[in-house]
Amino acid sequence: MKSSSKIWLALTGILLVALGVLCICKPAATLFTTAWIIGCFTLISGFSKMIFTFRTQKFLPNSGSRMLSALLQIIIGFVFLVNNLLVAVSLPVIFVLWVLVDSIVIAIQSFDYKKIGFSGWWCILLLGIAGIVLSYFGLRNLDASAVTLSTLIGISICLLGLGHLVALCGINRFENQVKGVLGA
Repeated sequence: MKSSSKIWLALTGILLVALGVLCICKPAATLFTTAWIIGCFTLISGFSKMIFTFRTQKFLPNSGSRMLSALLQIIIGFVFLVNNLLVAVSLPVIFVLWVLVDSIVIAIQSFDYKKIGFSGWWCILLLGIAGIVLSYFGLRNLDASAVTLSTLIGISICLLGLGHLVALCGINRFENQVKGVLGA
């Protein structure tokens, strides 16, 4: 691999780790940025769907429902971009509700595992209950939920950056092995 490519890979890894740390240190900015990104993606998706609908309305029936869906996405995208505060505030609520619903499902499914004879069914049940309890506290303290969400985003970005750096180490090791084989 060219050394310039290695430099870019290393730089990407380092910048992603730095961005992840920034997300952890600045939870409010992370939520506003996430809300802005969601708004942009929703808006772009709506415009893309609208263009697709215009270009395929002769061939595909039900163009009206696709057009309505595209318009709704465009409106939602604009609302997210114009009212960034609303979206940033609602992200922790959505996150907590997602964890709550998934935890309830996990707790209920643990009894299915018990029926089929899995001895660790009780562990699944306890994890589901723990998720329900944490969700309850998350709904009661949305500031902590916002910090948790930002921290998870930051950790994910840091892990992505570390993945790039580990990949670089793997590439260097592979190249050294190839040089050793060819040089021998």
